[in-house]
Amino acid sequence: MKYNHILSLSGCFFMSFIVLIGLLGCHSRDKPKYIETVSGKLEIDSSLVWLSHEHILVDFIGADSIQPDQWNRPEIIEEVLPYLDSLKAHQVAVFVDATPHYLGRDIALLKTLSERTGLHILTNTGFYGARDNQYIPDQNKNMSPEAMAAIWIDEFKNGISGSTVRPGFIKISVDDTLPLKPLHKKLVAAAAITHKATGLTIASHTGKASALWPQLEILKRSGVTPDAFIWVHAQNETDNNELLKAARTGCWISLDGFGWELDNQIAKLQFAKANNFLNRILISHDAGWYDPQKKVQDIQPYTTLFTEVYPKLKALGFTDKDWNQLISVNPSKAYQIRISTQ
Repeated sequence: MKYNHILSLSGCFFMSFIVLIGLLGCHSRDKPKYIETVSGKLEIDSSLVWLSHEHILVDFIGADSIQPDQWNRPEIIEEVLPYLDSLKAHQVAVFVDATPHYLGRDIALLKTLSERTGLHILTNTGFYGARDNQYIPDQNKNMSPEAMAAIWIDEFKNGISGSTVRPGFIKISVDDTLPLKPLHKKLVAAAAITHKATGLTIASHTGKASALWPQLEILKRSGVTPDAFIWVHAQNETDNNELLKAARTGCWISLDGFGWELDNQIAKLQFAKANNFLNRILISHDAGWYDPQKKVQDIQPYTTLFTEVYPKLKALGFTDKDWNQLISVNPSKAYQIRISTQ
């Protein structure tokens, strides 16, 4: 009888332990998924409409000449505000500003515009190496990947330039000439280090697929999986089979030139639908933007996806479920803060 009592107590203890582990596991799995906006964390809602690659301000003067304090922010706000306000008619809720540091990233401007419009705006950390490194300050070019990553990680953990604004993703860029330039290899390695420390997604201005594969190889050696990587400007690749190959790795494929040209991108969307990888595609305009170096602005609208692309896709047999996948579900997954390692 005593033996059976002990067994009964042991069984109760064991079942209680299993329940406790189950509850802990559920708690871990149920932890809210979020993105990081200029106004703070935002719990992911896959029904929100996104623009996943746009620009509000870009200054091409060069990293060693750029002077943000000389920008006329009130003038910029009044110039771009109507373009952002026009997004309300299309229920756009999340706006990814892909302008990197030393090319016009202005967190005060983005914060003000977010407050004025109600848009959830994402900004970034990182260095932009394309165009032969002219948008990286000379003092940063000889840094190790670890030193670069330390700057980017600090911006995520402690805020950008002493503010409360934290980056929502890592923005780097490479020239699509092979082999990758030594500095560009360091940028990718630094991005991998930063991702592993923060969970920030890596969005890399890449262009043709030839420059994609060496970047994914660097990430692989660093232990970072492809689903943490966005192939930016993938519309520049002429061989659609390269997109299919990239989709099979699990990386995100950004067709972000809809502000400038439609037919090529729409053909790529048709190819993606026919080959069942719409779930790896991001779409946006790469549009805007205010250029402080121009006396007369020529801002492209952020609405072409809704006014022109959506009707064309519907006529080609795309469903509203397909559209929601592209404009809401995919970007909410792509920009989710999570560490993706092997």
